Amino acid sequence: MAADKKGALQTGATIVFVDESGFSQRPSVRRTWAPRGQTPLLREHFNWKRLSAIGAIVWRPDEARTRLFLSLCPGSVDSDKAVAFLQNLRRHVRGKVALLWDGLPAHRSGKVKQHIASQDHWLMVERLPAYAPELNPVEALWSAINAKATANYSPDTIDELDAQLTSAVRLLRRKAHTGLNFVKHAGLISQDECLELCKAH
Repeated sequence: MAADKKGALQTGATIVFVDESGFSQRPSVRRTWAPRGQTPLLREHFNWKRLSAIGAIVWRPDEARTRLFLSLCPGSVDSDKAVAFLQNLRRHVRGKVALLWDGLPAHRSGKVKQHIASQDHWLMVERLPAYAPELNPVEALWSAINAKATANYSPDTIDELDAQLTSAVRLLRRKAHTGLNFVKHAGLISQDECLELCKAH
């Protein structure tokens, strides 16, 4: 990871961390406060549906500013959805990009590899090690969403779930240096480096 960070600094590339997750109408159970003797009740859907999410943190290693992206879709993330995400990423991020993601089968498909090869004038892709998923700061994004937005939340429709997740990411975007704190939490920068970047910007 240090080599990718150094390379991004030398070439002026933007680092984009990408990860996938899934959310469903079934509630993510968390502890909650309740009066003694009054156990909280959660409604649960027997025929619950799922949304797949592609999350990204966009960061330039010499800046404190980051951008958070969330793409939601029904079903699992396949090759077509991965390519569509990369196409949308190009519309939002200019210049050279160093993209880091895991070994999801969709990432290793022929269609995705072919698309990446056709975009090599701006896109460099590296695979994060399978033994260390905690190196991806997008994991902290999922944790933040699960801790609040989806905790004990059982929506009646998949559209309600979509709106809840979209709202959660909007709130995170409004907080100063949220993405940079995720990068720090992953151990990719130190506390001192984080403070220096925040002071400089």
